[in-house]
Order: sequence, then C-alpha cells, then structure tokens
Amino acid sequence: MRDHVIDHSQRLASPAVARNRDVILEVLREVLAESQQVLELASGSGEHAVHFAQGLPHLEWQPSDASPRALESIADWRAETGIANLKSPVELDVMAAWPELACDALVAINLIHISPWRVTAELMLQAGRLLPAEGVLYLYGPYKRNGEHTAPSNEGFDVQLKSRNPLWGVRDLEAVIEEAERNGLVLDKVIEMPANNLSVIFTRRS
Repeated sequence: MRDHVIDHSQRLASPAVARNRDVILEVLREVLAESQQVLELASGSGEHAVHFAQGLPHLEWQPSDASPRALESIADWRAETGIANLKSPVELDVMAAWPELACDALVAINLIHISPWRVTAELMLQAGRLLPAEGVLYLYGPYKRNGEHTAPSNEGFDVQLKSRNPLWGVRDLEAVIEEAERNGLVLDKVIEMPANNLSVIFTRRS
C-alpha cells in the first residue's frame, strides 16, 4: 500500500519501498539481464525507479504514472540523484491512450491489486502489443493461488483493499496468467518473495 509521506521538497516517500526494493532488484538483475529499455508503470513516488536504475546501469529506465503528484515526485527524485540512465517521467494512464515508447521490458509493482480488473486486462493487451519477441513483463505483489490466499495477512489486506474500492483486491494468479496468455505472453517463472508477495515473470512469444 502506498502510505506516502511528503517531505520538504516535491519528493514522496513510501516506507514499503525500503522494505522490498533490494529483494526485487535481485530478481530484476536476473530477469532483465538481456533487456535494454524498461518502461515502469505506476511508478508512484519514484523511489523504485531510482533504486533500480542505479542498480541496473545497463538499462534505460523509463518511469511513468497517471498522477501529476507522483510525476512531480519522480522528477524531483531524478533531479536530486542525477542518475544518467533514469529518464524523465511520462504521464501514462493504463486505461488511456499509451504514449509511443520503445521498450523491451515492462515492470509493474503493486499495480494489479490496487486497480480494477480491467486495468490488468489492458496491461496484458498493451504488453502483447508493445513488447518484442522475448520481451519481459515483470509483476510484483500479493496473489491468490488456486483461489486461496497464501497467508492470513494477504486475506486481511484483500478485505482492506475492497473496503477502499470494491473493484480492487488480491487477484487469482491463474486468472492473471490466463489473461497474459490470451495476449501472447507466456509464464516464465513465479518467485516467492518476502511478506507473502510474488514476482511473476512473463515473456512475449517469438
């Protein structure tokens, strides 16, 4: 959950990022080893983008978000850190027309459960359209498996999400995989992460 706190500048800070950024980076080192241009969706505060661009200097990292406030934060983090391979953020709403951006990998962290299901469907459609053969789609967050929550904490989180918006919620991994396959993406691997989250990696069929 994005429990952002605004500091004295335009930057937002999310405590969750400090908890998960290193373990996610270790997975990205492997799955994005052959990638060159990454488009990150729903970049939020921009802290993940800063950390990953710094840790993966072979990549061009393109952050994006639909929120003007988030875009300000990302731009401020970028200006503060001066990381050469971190690009200026672009406005991107998954459900609106996507800007024409070259990429061979898409990254979406904590997006699928904090959005209606139609966002997942559109994400898979656009991934199938944009990614080249063997391009990578990386997803991170909590999921149900075989229709069941993987931990009581995830079940409680699901209830909390639906209380905020009944269209949100922890998704069935199998439904996400089915939607991906419908758009030419195949499941590469699922990696168990701390705090009952998963890294889910797809590749575009050749």
